[in-house]
Amino acid sequence: MKRIFDPIHHFIELSPSEARLLDLPVMQRLRRLRQLGLAYLAFPAAEHSRFTHALGTLAMGTRAFDELVRTGPEYFANSADVDYQRRLVRAALLLHDIGHGPFSHACEAVLGVRHEARTSELLRLPEMRSGLAALDVDPAEVLGLIAGDTASRYPALRELVSGPNLDADRMDYLQRDAYFTGVASGRYDAEQLVASLRLFERAGRVVMGIDARGVVALESFVMARYMMFASVYFHHTTRIFERVLQDVLRELWPDPRSLDPIEEFVRWDDFRVLNDLADQQSEAARALRERIVVYAVAAEFNAERDLRKYEACERALSARFGARNVWADEQSQVLHRLPLGIDRTHTVWVGSGTELVDAREVSDLIAKLTGKAYWRKLFVRRDAVDVAEARRICTEIVNLST
Repeated sequence: MKRIFDPIHHFIELSPSEARLLDLPVMQRLRRLRQLGLAYLAFPAAEHSRFTHALGTLAMGTRAFDELVRTGPEYFANSADVDYQRRLVRAALLLHDIGHGPFSHACEAVLGVRHEARTSELLRLPEMRSGLAALDVDPAEVLGLIAGDTASRYPALRELVSGPNLDADRMDYLQRDAYFTGVASGRYDAEQLVASLRLFERAGRVVMGIDARGVVALESFVMARYMMFASVYFHHTTRIFERVLQDVLRELWPDPRSLDPIEEFVRWDDFRVLNDLADQQSEAARALRERIVVYAVAAEFNAERDLRKYEACERALSARFGARNVWADEQSQVLHRLPLGIDRTHTVWVGSGTELVDAREVSDLIAKLTGKAYWRKLFVRRDAVDVAEARRICTEIVNLST
């Protein structure tokens, strides 16, 4: 048994086969991928990696799985079934981020390939198949859990690995990101939330939800997601440099298809991108290398239900300063971090007596934080625009329509 100490979950234990999986180059590469991309330019201590997050996800997911077994043994065929599912879910949790590229979503936007597709390729590598064979789990079932395959024969495990709400991925990164950014409002009652997890049968399928006594813990979880999105994931400085980074990556990768071979893709990480910037003389490369803030925020529209004010401001800024000097940012790629999705198709089921109830029906707080909402920012180029005037234009439009 291998024990690794983590500042969030303390000692995390791995079996010898899991430890060997952890030592594979594909997993070690995660040490060189920051969990929060360029957020360290706004929150200097946010240097933690996807490697530590993978370990944390393993820890949270294992605690959650063990709780589901303890409170719902009738949903498992026998002890052998429990043992297999535990090995399977731990493998999927450990490997869930292996397909990410440098700076994650910025990389995907440039290369046009989602990390789930890379994960599928990586799991077909001989060393990965050998590592999973040592764990005695099916690679196809591991991929099904990571990719959220609705045909998976373990729907509850799929929710735990890649579900829209109660997945171990979120359970760890909220705690980890809050810890390393210092954002206290991102913390939630993890102990109580895990202790409240339950398996239920709904419409002939096994689903994961919470016991009614865990509603307050669920509220703290939902609120933490909301606050971290507003404070960290959609922070204006991070967004500015992610925009600049995409220009840099297009310079480094003039032919995005050159990274299609998986062997070439895994040779890239955050460190290599930053090292290669030393020879680039473009405005974008210099801005990222020297932390030069190219854009300024003209207006923010957070959790808006109506886009008319935003659209009016964008039109006014473009007319006054030229469209090329205005950037309308709508960060759709991180909206999955918002509470219970951005529409009403995803929820958390709450066991109340003999009934299953939508969490939004038992919590006014959750109901108010969910549903369709728009998050937008309007930026202008500092070198071409009078920032004070841009902000005044937007303020007048917003006040006029209020």
